[in-house]
Amino acid sequence: MDKKVRVRYAPSPTGYLHIGGARSALFNYLFAKKYDGDFVIRIEDTDIERNIEGAEKSQIDDLEWLGIVADESPYKMNPKYAPYRQMEKLDLYRKYALELVEKGYAYYCYCNEDELSEMKEEQLSNGVKSFKYDRRCLNLTEEEIENYKKEGRKPCIRLKMESGVTFKFNDLVRGEVSFKSDDIGDFVIMKSNGIPTYNFAVVIDDHMMEITHCLRGEEHLSNTPKQLQIYKYFNWEPPQFGHMTIIINPNGKKLSKRDHNILQFMSQYKELGYLPEAIFNFLFLLGWTSEDNKEIFNKEEAIKAFDPSRLSSSPSMFDNKRLEYMNSYYIKNLSDESYKEKVYPFIKEFESASLTKDKLLEISLYFKNEITKLYDVKQMLNDLLNPTFEFDDEAKQMLSKESSSIVSSLFKEKLSKLEVIDEISIKALFKEILKETNIKGKDLYMPIRLKITGKNHGLEMYHIVEILGKDLVLSRL
Repeated sequence: MDKKVRVRYAPSPTGYLHIGGARSALFNYLFAKKYDGDFVIRIEDTDIERNIEGAEKSQIDDLEWLGIVADESPYKMNPKYAPYRQMEKLDLYRKYALELVEKGYAYYCYCNEDELSEMKEEQLSNGVKSFKYDRRCLNLTEEEIENYKKEGRKPCIRLKMESGVTFKFNDLVRGEVSFKSDDIGDFVIMKSNGIPTYNFAVVIDDHMMEITHCLRGEEHLSNTPKQLQIYKYFNWEPPQFGHMTIIINPNGKKLSKRDHNILQFMSQYKELGYLPEAIFNFLFLLGWTSEDNKEIFNKEEAIKAFDPSRLSSSPSMFDNKRLEYMNSYYIKNLSDESYKEKVYPFIKEFESASLTKDKLLEISLYFKNEITKLYDVKQMLNDLLNPTFEFDDEAKQMLSKESSSIVSSLFKEKLSKLEVIDEISIKALFKEILKETNIKGKDLYMPIRLKITGKNHGLEMYHIVEILGKDLVLSRL
């Protein structure tokens, strides 16, 4: 590459960091790090009615939690490219918009909402599939302009699209893509309130910030010819574009915020105890594949392996099971001390005089190889310490057996005589009951588990007895 690579992730501060946004940021970050370039975070905050206080900071914090740290951002500015928020650059956008008007590449439009709606309805009734502005304001007379001003109308500025031009570009993901200018109507670049539209501001920003490559979602593909027209009018070189495919759910539908089976925001994953390294790894493979189908990558390995040519041109399926497997893998591979440090915030509410912090953390290790996320430890501990004993039909049937009563009585009798509670003593206890009764398998263990925990599966029995203590177990039996 003949110039320093500069890529950007440009979120709107209208909510929390979404899966799709995190993936876009990740691929841009990897691209920059792969080629010793800069990863820039720029804030597109012109949708002022939808902006949410604190959303900008929360998104950047969540990216840093994932390990995606910007070289430049509103909090780490390079004076050469500042400012990093669009609302701080309104004068700049206006300057360039007026330049286009002066050159005849753009014009003032005084049409109001009612007139535009009428225009759309008329085109639709005539079988036109995609609305195009009819250019009624392109050649207004001085008298018409004066009349509009007297009515109090404030004009927007529209870009005048060229006719008979084909915009071609080599997409990093899709290969050669082309659009005909005649299919695109004259679009607004500056609204009547002086705020630029996305397609105009993004061109000015990318040019001024010397962005060389732009990896973004495929929903922006149709915006590209509009942006290329602006680049052409200014005689600027556009960045190289790459449009990543959509993320779909297991049913093959485009992922939407109505998919309640899939967590949508990074903050939700943090709250449930997913590890950032696991999310990073999972997102890396959500639209990118390695040559050898390798599954586990840390950040350094991902940077080294990343090749934009291996970005998928097919939709990427969000697989919850794959994510859970990946997170459980990373949890299992934590050192015990690191695991305790990370799990403690989830279980500290269970601390008590009899369940000290140290004992609680030692107990938490019993769950380390059983869980898919750290929040599971909280749930499993709560199930043990505060059981509901709401039995399903299978459990009721098990407890109604005569063998269950026999096993329970013997277990209670033998446990009361035990002085040491550990793996060896509890296993020996069950062996004695088996030998005396010949009751085995599910019929031997399940009645005790159900009566002690209210559940038909969970930790090994010796761990359960150790956690609850002999007196509480005898009481429940």
